[in-house]
Amino acid sequence: MRGPTPSQTVGPFFSMALGGAGDEKITPDDDPDRIVIEGIVFDGDRRHVEDALLELWQADRTGRYRHPDDWPGSGFAGFGRAHTDFASGRYSFQTVKPGPVPHPGGDEQAPHVSLIIQARGMLNPLFTRVYFADETPANGRDVVLGLVPVDRRHTLIAELIGAAVPPQYHFDVRLQGEGETVFFDF
Repeated sequence: MRGPTPSQTVGPFFSMALGGAGDEKITPDDDPDRIVIEGIVFDGDRRHVEDALLELWQADRTGRYRHPDDWPGSGFAGFGRAHTDFASGRYSFQTVKPGPVPHPGGDEQAPHVSLIIQARGMLNPLFTRVYFADETPANGRDVVLGLVPVDRRHTLIAELIGAAVPPQYHFDVRLQGEGETVFFDF
């Protein structure tokens, strides 16, 4: 009898596997509440990762996750995919800032998006959250963010960039090394 097939790394085929342009748009261009979350994915040597795949999942502006009964005809998907630019390692999502969502313990979670990262050389995807710097009071009460050591929480906070329209948040992902993004085990 043969043993199980050994694990293999993922990639470098993400640009071929993605759909067309627009997968990174979770909300339409005419949504007045749209925001942009953008950043760069870095490896442990602080070089950009040219072929990472990022998947974003989130609640809508009222804190509700997508369900067919909730949004008939809505343009808000709650899910999107983006791959990094080969030359720069940059990614970008167009979405809305989610509202606070209930925590199973009864508290509210701060507005956040869930992010999954895959790249060449990785055996398993990485899971993290993106919180927003302009939600300081809510971030201070968030149960999940409160479990992260204080000196590492900044790795989960997207910074608001200037006064752009639509608002833009910058969030770099550091896969390992100094300033490594906090990743969650599932």
